[in-house]
Amino acid sequence: MSSEMQKHRVINELRAFIKKLLQNPQTLEQALDIARRHYHEGGTSEEVTLRIVEEINSMTSIHIPDDPKEFSEADVLFLELLKEVVDEEKALY
Repeated sequence: MSSEMQKHRVINELRAFIKKLLQNPQTLEQALDIARRHYHEGGTSEEVTLRIVEEINSMTSIHIPDDPKEFSEADVLFLELLKEVVDEEKALY
């Protein structure tokens, strides 16, 4: 896939995702609460990510594939940003 086509696909995925968050702003806080709880519980990075994905899928309008091999670039970016926010919050305390 050409780089330009891939950029366009990622932008469209992010656009749809941001639109979903704007339509239901509580979703973002729910996702952050889920991430905070699971990062606090510990485990390997993959275990934590899978628990977060499972709970986000069951508790919010966000859907992320259960298999990390099927994550889109937008899924990966969202999960990385959740981790960064949780890590930054921890560093403040």
